Amino acid sequence: MNYEITGKLIHKEETQHVTDRFQKREFVIELENERNSQWSDFIKIQLVQDRCDLLDNIQLNEQIKVYFNLRGRKWENQGQVSYFTNLEGWRIERVQPQTQQSAGVPPPEYRTEDIPPVSEPDDLPF
Repeated sequence: MNYEITGKLIHKEETQHVTDRFQKREFVIELENERNSQWSDFIKIQLVQDRCDLLDNIQLNEQIKVYFNLRGRKWENQGQVSYFTNLEGWRIERVQPQTQQSAGVPPPEYRTEDIPPVSEPDDLPF
């Protein structure tokens, strides 16, 4: 399952070498709540294997778009069953600041007096 999310990078960890054949790197992005900016969401995403270096050139507080897969795992230990969900990133892009026009600001209003009159031809072609 492929998803994408846009937010501000607020935390990034160093790459962890879990085993000699597996490495991961976790980071957190902040999503501003549309209804109330005081209730932001903090989303932790992980990068694995060769994708761990995707964060190397990204600075804290930068707006980024993260493409990720939703992964779920089942783990059993001594008769106990646990389930884990991970957001596994596979691509990161910097988000450029929006211009006024693309940020949802309506275009300036025009008065009808400013529009020149249209002259209609006398002979219509049909």
